[in-house]
Amino acid sequence: MRTKQVEKIRVFSLGGVGEIGKNMYVVEIDDDIFVIDAGVMFPEDEMLGIDKVIPDITYLVERQERIKAIFLTHGHEEHIGAIAYVLKKITAPVYGTKLTLGLAEEKLREHGVTSSAPFVEIRSDSEVVFEKAKVTFFRTIHSIPDSVGISIHTSQGAIVYTSDFKFDQTPYGMNRVDLGKMARIGEQGVLCLLSDSTNAEKPGYTGSDTLVAQEIADVVYNAEGRVIVACYASNITRIQQVLHAAKASGRKVAIVGKSMHKVMDIAVRLGYLYLPDKLTISIHDIERYEDRELLILTTGGHGEPMGALARMAKQAHKQINIKEGDTVIVAASVMPGYELLFSKTIDALYRAGANVVYGQRKVHVSGHGCQEELKLMLNLMKPKYFIPVHGEYRMQKAHANLAKAVGISEERTFLIDKGDVIEFRNGQARSGGKVPYGNILIDGLGIGDVGNIVLRDRRLLSQDGILIVVVTLSKEAKKIIAGPEIISRGFVYVRESETLLDEATKMVTNIVNQCMQDYIIEWSSLKLNIREALNQFLFEKTKRKPMILPIIMEI
Repeated sequence: MRTKQVEKIRVFSLGGVGEIGKNMYVVEIDDDIFVIDAGVMFPEDEMLGIDKVIPDITYLVERQERIKAIFLTHGHEEHIGAIAYVLKKITAPVYGTKLTLGLAEEKLREHGVTSSAPFVEIRSDSEVVFEKAKVTFFRTIHSIPDSVGISIHTSQGAIVYTSDFKFDQTPYGMNRVDLGKMARIGEQGVLCLLSDSTNAEKPGYTGSDTLVAQEIADVVYNAEGRVIVACYASNITRIQQVLHAAKASGRKVAIVGKSMHKVMDIAVRLGYLYLPDKLTISIHDIERYEDRELLILTTGGHGEPMGALARMAKQAHKQINIKEGDTVIVAASVMPGYELLFSKTIDALYRAGANVVYGQRKVHVSGHGCQEELKLMLNLMKPKYFIPVHGEYRMQKAHANLAKAVGISEERTFLIDKGDVIEFRNGQARSGGKVPYGNILIDGLGIGDVGNIVLRDRRLLSQDGILIVVVTLSKEAKKIIAGPEIISRGFVYVRESETLLDEATKMVTNIVNQCMQDYIIEWSSLKLNIREALNQFLFEKTKRKPMILPIIMEI
């Protein structure tokens, strides 16, 4: 097929650059819009109380009639976790492999979303033809089966997105990589490559999953007590290795975590996970077995491994807790930004009496390629222009340096931030301005109702606490009927600060009486006067700035 002549191509990210997770990339070919991935990000430390973060898709919602397709590369949360939120607002065909679509459909059921958007299953040899582009796919190896890269072929050349990948020379199970197809895409001409930067700072090659399988089997076989394995719910390759190790050592497997149950059910139903007969038991039946006969497979509330382990170590888990003699295998790498939680959890596991197996033994390898693999991808694709994606800025920068080492000049490499547009005309790239972008914060069932102001209030409450001032007035009599009563939470301990609070109470009484005499009876003005005076007074006395909340009642 000869692709129709294209005047302008625009490429930008709404998430996934300058951060880990929240992947969403947009390719505009003249008026046609193609969206690649719709991921979530786990909250950063300063996002107090937030459960998940998704990209702001306002730009796409305003142009939804131009969206031709949404492509999902694989089934990890950081690539499909936001699909339910996206399909609430946008109706467009969703393309993905069988397992990826199975996991995406579960996301919609989980959130009660009924969408008229068709789900179209593709394979690595599929071709999807649009008016101005042809889209093809190539198999990649990652820590979940059915992972693909995407190539959007246009008259100016191909826009290629690798998604997450590594080159494993001895892959585990049926995972295989389309090396020949990648080379052919490179020979045909790649205008721009968007490639995974997660491990761009790490030299050499990522370890093989086959070696991990052997190591896990060895640890499980030699463990004397219970074995508890923590991994990501979506790491189906690791789950399969654990199941085989349990079967070989004669252990029964109890599964803890709803997300783990859901992913495993889908993977077994679709044929991507082999579950031997009579291997699994209910977590409620573990008392009927000797410790030597048990393996517990667990994950956290959002499919991440450390949350559940932390509760088990503190003896605070509803179903199972760590005890002396347990062997804990942490079959997961620490996510950037979660290093402190990881180290504290490992410490708590040791304190609880467990033998912990993690980084020092190869019970986990990354699903992302290291420097030599990233160079190989660059050499296979031979892109005219290069955009490092999926990683924090330092990772993107390290990837740009690798590109320079293999012959792609700095002028042809773009280190973009979210919303930065790279525009291609006649095969030449230039900066194309900015599109709106941002974070939508999810807190419980609320989507986007927690913004910067609410986060600022939560931060203030966490740092200096709150002081509530309650006073009851009579406007007619121009006097205080009850109060002021001052309630402190997280600011000072009332019994030890009676003098301070008495002084504050007198100050509020004087302010209210003065305002009533001066005919200042607007509640907003009265509250402002109380807040400003108390702020200054309390800071002078304590060098703290609690949130001050005046409550005025009238009778």
